[in-house]
Amino acid sequence: MNDCLFFGYFSTIFLFKNGKAIEYLNENDSKQNPSKIQIENIQKVSVGSGNVAILTKERNVFAKGKDINPNNPNEFMNISSLIEDTNDRIIEDIICSRSSIYLLTLNQNVYGIGSNQFGQLGFDSETLEKTEKPILMMKNVSKIFSGISSDHVFLLNSNQELFGCGRNVSGQLGLGESRKEEEIQKLTKIQNIPKGKIIDIQCGNWYSIMLIENENENENENPKRKLYSCGYHRYNGLRKYYNIQEFTEIESPLFENDDNILDFSVGYMHTLILTSKGKLIGFGNNFFGQLGNENMGIMGEDVKNHFQVNLPKLRFNEDISNYHISCGFQKSFLYYSPSFSNLEEDLIKSI
Repeated sequence: MNDCLFFGYFSTIFLFKNGKAIEYLNENDSKQNPSKIQIENIQKVSVGSGNVAILTKERNVFAKGKDINPNNPNEFMNISSLIEDTNDRIIEDIICSRSSIYLLTLNQNVYGIGSNQFGQLGFDSETLEKTEKPILMMKNVSKIFSGISSDHVFLLNSNQELFGCGRNVSGQLGLGESRKEEEIQKLTKIQNIPKGKIIDIQCGNWYSIMLIENENENENENPKRKLYSCGYHRYNGLRKYYNIQEFTEIESPLFENDDNILDFSVGYMHTLILTSKGKLIGFGNNFFGQLGNENMGIMGEDVKNHFQVNLPKLRFNEDISNYHISCGFQKSFLYYSPSFSNLEEDLIKSI
């Protein structure tokens, strides 16, 4: 398990290899003492704008948030134990969106809990506005994709068929010109998916970005990865001034032919991309300087064109592929994955 950090709107969480985690609860987290999360053997953390979910090595899920537990929003509760089918409580994966949490079970079933305001749980929002118990959304699922500030979700089945539901006001579900409803309240198959293997999809507030991997004929070369996007023009990286209704390839003069996508991360309204040549490319909202350039897009302006972030001198000399990006609501972080395990927890306070 890699060390990780996760950004929400108010929360930043560091997860260590030993299965322990600490959380900063203040926006000015560099000057605040973190609190230890009193859950042992943590396998994964997912953070939304208003909720947090933790998957343990025992495959239980503990979560907190006003949409999950309105009576005690700051206390973790075992939501996996609330699944009605007792044979379906072993959880393989979790992901948070803005106000909902999704659980993938060992039996490849997906459950949703929290808000259904825009149909992001796959049900009519007038009939089911929210739920404090996990409800079955779909069977035969291999992966879940969403984002910390999104109100939409994608589910990928074992046949590489992609389904989505939730808010679609800007075309962020990639359903095409024929489906422009502002809310899709039933899981719907996404047509015209780019060729290749879907590696990841990350969702911002009004857009989605998909990472596709294509097989190379030369076995000695790494598979080529490309990014595709849909949704609101100012943040989707396509540099086109309208909402994009289908997943469209992100092209940039900063991408070189012999370069490849190593990692990318989507925040509320900004995106950062790390390439195999050590380039960090950004676009989107930079109101708080979350794109790493204090001279571009500050005070409400948006960086519509791609630009290369000037990286500080990297502390580690190891392979660039060990670096990762984490974008939050208003922040971004570039980190080296094994580094946290070499630090004492009290050193994290001085970051």
